[in-house]
This record gives sequence, C-alpha cells and structure tokens, in this order.
Amino acid sequence: MPGAQVFIDRQFVGTAPLSAENVKPGTHQLNVTAEGFDGIAQTIDVEPGPRDLTFRFREVRLDATLAVVHKHRIGSCTGRLVATAEGIRYDTTDTDDGFSVQLGDLETFQVDYQEKNLRIKLRKGRQFNFTDPDGNADRLFVFHRDVEKARQRLSP
Repeated sequence: MPGAQVFIDRQFVGTAPLSAENVKPGTHQLNVTAEGFDGIAQTIDVEPGPRDLTFRFREVRLDATLAVVHKHRIGSCTGRLVATAEGIRYDTTDTDDGFSVQLGDLETFQVDYQEKNLRIKLRKGRQFNFTDPDGNADRLFVFHRDVEKARQRLSP
C-alpha cells in the first residue's frame, strides 16, 4: 500500500513502495503499518540480491451503534452513540450535547458494569455519562469492547 511505513528490526526504513538498501543477509523482523489497517509483523530471511515483498492489509472495521441515555447533573436526554473507525459520534436532539470525536481523542472511555454506566471524556473537553435506556449493562459492555478492540488495532 503506498504510504505504508516500513520498519526492519525496529528501524524505520521508509514508506512504501521502497527499496531497502544495505540489509544484511540473515533473519530480520519486518513491520509494516498503514493508518486504518491492521499492522503486519513478519520474520523474513534475506538473501543476497533483490527481492520483492507484497502484503495484503486487513482494514480495521468498526460499525457499532447504541441507544443511550445521557445523564446530566439535573435530568437527562436520549440519543445514539455511533462508532466507526473514524471516531465516535453522539446523535441527540439536544444539540448542545451532541459531539463527534476521533478515537484517538478520547481521554477516558470506560464502562462500569456494576453502575451500568459508560463514561466518555473528550481530550481537553467535556465528560459524558451514558446508560442504556433499559438498564442493560451488557449492551454498554459490548459497545465498549468493540470500540476498544478497534482503538487498539488503530493505535500506532
């Protein structure tokens, strides 16, 4: 993939496509990363002479939605959390409460199973406390798990 970052033995060698010069024969660790895709880590055996390497990236997918109640200090409003690989969005009719944030800009993203609460704090921003409309902590947990899995796969 053009623009993918290539590392050999944990040393950055450039962005794809590239020709890695001066790689000594022997066993080396190759890592290739591209934004929005699972990274590739592979052990390669280098022999003298040119060699072409081609990799297929697996796109990180996230498409999760969750009906929620946003608990205010006084009162609450309802809406929907939508998570994609690009970020999380809170859709609500209360326009002062809606937000959209990239996954990397979440300062806090925690679920408290006993309290049946999902806490989201935007980096240098507001904090939100969400519950499930039916008091179902399982839905909060599944949403959190799916988003966390994607966040880990997308982090550099």
